[in-house]
Amino acid sequence: MTEKDFIPKTYSNTIESGSFTWSSPSNIALVKYWGKREHQIPENPSISFTLDNCKTTTTLSFLKKDANEAFSFDVFLDDEKKDDFKPKIETFFKRVELYLPFLKDYHFKIETSNTFPHSSGIASSASGMSALALCLMSVEKELINSDVTLKTTEEILNQEYFIKKASFLARLGSGSACRSLEGDLVVWGKHDAIKGSSDLYGVKYPFEVHQNFKNYQDTILLVDKGEKQVSSTVGHNLMFGHPFAQERFKQANKNLSDMVSILKDGNLDTFIALVESEALTLHAMMMTSMPYFILMKPNTLEIINKIWAFRNETGSKICFTLDAGANVHVLYPEYETSQVLEFIQNELVAYCQNGQYICDVIGLGANKL
Repeated sequence: MTEKDFIPKTYSNTIESGSFTWSSPSNIALVKYWGKREHQIPENPSISFTLDNCKTTTTLSFLKKDANEAFSFDVFLDDEKKDDFKPKIETFFKRVELYLPFLKDYHFKIETSNTFPHSSGIASSASGMSALALCLMSVEKELINSDVTLKTTEEILNQEYFIKKASFLARLGSGSACRSLEGDLVVWGKHDAIKGSSDLYGVKYPFEVHQNFKNYQDTILLVDKGEKQVSSTVGHNLMFGHPFAQERFKQANKNLSDMVSILKDGNLDTFIALVESEALTLHAMMMTSMPYFILMKPNTLEIINKIWAFRNETGSKICFTLDAGANVHVLYPEYETSQVLEFIQNELVAYCQNGQYICDVIGLGANKL
């Protein structure tokens, strides 16, 4: 599909007001995307686990208004008005207006809440933008009725198209948001080994997955719940002219090819090596950009060393990954849950801010509420 496939031909139904609520999860990339071209196109493909407990719930209320050239909306986080969120939503609306031409016809009230700390490296923009995109798609679905051409009606009402367009829209708000609509594994970015993969939207991983990766566990250690030192947008832009960028993009493509074999065979040792290498490479790219950043904290490194020691001593298949922040995602197979949680409580909680961590599991994706 191309961008043109997401431009609606016409709306023949009229709605005065209404509201929709969607819950959409965060995700954690195993093979990372870092660096993007114009229009939120990734420089390399990525694959992620969709989480279950770390999610954003968004209610979009809308009221018909007089048509004008301005977007009209208010944003609330946990019932508190957030005008500082408006510039990002405004940019998002400008990017998607071609694909959602009703946006200036309504005043929107966007009410959102997270089950995890905002802007602390747990991809709140991914879950938030995907939830908002799904709400907007629900509005569009209501604006279509049987008077529209058959092809368009079938496409909009078709669940596969609905999700695909929502993923496409979410990407224009936050790149990784396009991986948050479905589960349990999602690929974003064109890759020769994955039929149907696209730079425009995320797709469910289409191949066999070994039992070892079913109900995979992710415990997120909240090392630092504050605002990130550098936004993901700024970080991605630093890949322009980065001396190691092209080699990194090649590495990510190869790692995704290798991940296909790993997920099929269930080899946890090679999974661990690839996932941890990807996490450290992501941070290495930030540390070698200009300007350069270190987003890991001392306690991040303490946790990593503790995980390595525990794995060597016990033979556990525990490993870690990181997003663009200080928090640590501790990944492990379901059958090790009791053993790993005991280790986390005994040895790792001390390195978490206020002793906080979130137990999560790989989930199925977004839900309409």
